[in-house]
Amino acid sequence: MLTNSFIDRPRLLISAACLLLIQSLPVFAEDAGNLYNTAFDIGVGERYFERQCSRCHGFDATGNDETGAPDLTGRLSRASSNVGIYNILKQGIPGTAMLPVAADLPDSQVWQLVAFIDSLSTDPTNVNLTGTAEAGSGLFSGKGECDSCHMVSGRGGRLGPDLSRVGERRNPDELVSDIIDPHQDVAPRWWTIKVTGADGVAREGLRMNEDSFSLRIMDDDSNLWSYPKSQIESYERLQESTMPSYAQTLTDSEVDDLVAYLFSLRKEI
Repeated sequence: MLTNSFIDRPRLLISAACLLLIQSLPVFAEDAGNLYNTAFDIGVGERYFERQCSRCHGFDATGNDETGAPDLTGRLSRASSNVGIYNILKQGIPGTAMLPVAADLPDSQVWQLVAFIDSLSTDPTNVNLTGTAEAGSGLFSGKGECDSCHMVSGRGGRLGPDLSRVGERRNPDELVSDIIDPHQDVAPRWWTIKVTGADGVAREGLRMNEDSFSLRIMDDDSNLWSYPKSQIESYERLQESTMPSYAQTLTDSEVDDLVAYLFSLRKEI
């Protein structure tokens, strides 16, 4: 018995050490597919993204040159699959500002975030559209007057999101919703603020930036106005879009053409 104990004890110590080593190694997902990829899951992932990821990547996920956060709406340079995205979210990227998600975040929520990020880069070759991009381009700058607020390739207005690469971050169904029901889901960046300063002058404009101490808006003439919150008499957030609905303005076929044009707007490779 003494001999056996003397022989088995080192083995037990080695086994325990191996177990501790295995438990300390990073956990990577295997390529078993994403089970959380429904429209509901994508919506949950988007809401998490807006709360936790948009501070660096932006609400439109197009990145931020100042923070070094990459654009997530096109082809990802560090991940070529959902599993790759998952592993980056779980482990972060050493040597960069990309930190892992919270350790106690359930795997289901991580996969929902993966589903949202994956939805940002719809493969256009797999999408069949009934409209034509050429006709939609005419509507964009003609009957629709979209270029009065939206910019494409450096031309157009500044009162709405830049649409130069909107086809990379919005799928056709989402584009139809944007055109027909623009008030359905408005990002905080595009809320309207009514503010009255210490001078008693009331102004209204898009919410460009807001924190605990200051507020900045852009009015219809693209003028920027900044206010210390300590010097604001009153302000009101309007969480509807300034974009009108085209449900009664465009025919169904014209909406299809406009969607085809918008979906064609993406980075040239």
